[in-house]
Amino acid sequence: MNFVKPEHLRDFYPHEILQDSLQKAQAKSGSSLKTLAILSFLGGGYVGFGYLAFLKVVTGIPPEWSGLANLLGAAVFPICLICILIGGGELATGNMMLMGLGWFGKRINVANLMRNWLIVSLGNLAGALCMAYFLGHFVGLTEGVAAAKTVAIAKAKVSMSFGRSFVSAIACNWMVCMGIWFYFGAKQTSGRILAMWFPVMTFVLIGLQHFVANMFIIPAGIFAGANVSWGQFFANMIPVFLGNVAGGTAFVAASYLHAYKHLLKDDYSI
Repeated sequence: MNFVKPEHLRDFYPHEILQDSLQKAQAKSGSSLKTLAILSFLGGGYVGFGYLAFLKVVTGIPPEWSGLANLLGAAVFPICLICILIGGGELATGNMMLMGLGWFGKRINVANLMRNWLIVSLGNLAGALCMAYFLGHFVGLTEGVAAAKTVAIAKAKVSMSFGRSFVSAIACNWMVCMGIWFYFGAKQTSGRILAMWFPVMTFVLIGLQHFVANMFIIPAGIFAGANVSWGQFFANMIPVFLGNVAGGTAFVAASYLHAYKHLLKDDYSI
């Protein structure tokens, strides 16, 4: 006997993810300042937890097994996106794709987009800095045996040129936003977790530049004694922000909108 999955459990097709994402963007544009501030602070904190888990794994494995260490470290990092998407949180990099899609699809205006990006970016920064200082420095989770790795990552991030940081950030948010896109396409919690896991794991494994993750690891490196200035930190934010915007809006939002807009329902046509 053939089993037909009930409609409410059926995963979305790509054009249905697109249509659902347009509705989500429109709804998100109406979020209050208080809601965005709270959820974006949590989002920055969750990214901090992901990085702390990564550091715990990679510093507990002998240096000669560095490849395995990076793989296992990358495998635990996605806990941050699970907390954000299932528990509730706002992430600037995901909103770059979602709000960009809403603007391209004429569901929101540029003022809605800029308001969301600004509030969420500042909230993520506050959450990530608190994690870097209180858990990383005060508790010592990014120092001690983890200090060398923390400092090395922070220095590597700020040492990369503007152009290389920009291109790395494009690829990073392409993967992050694909994880979110896959999450929107699944209807069961287990499927959503699995769907988002591998794209996020991939960007960490490769070592790409992520706007919010850098808000945690570079300050953590500074607190741990890295020869990195706050000026270098904020200078890094510029190409990484721009690259993440390009990756999320061009390679995910605009690409899927133009590929599938002809399949949208009449009342959601562009």
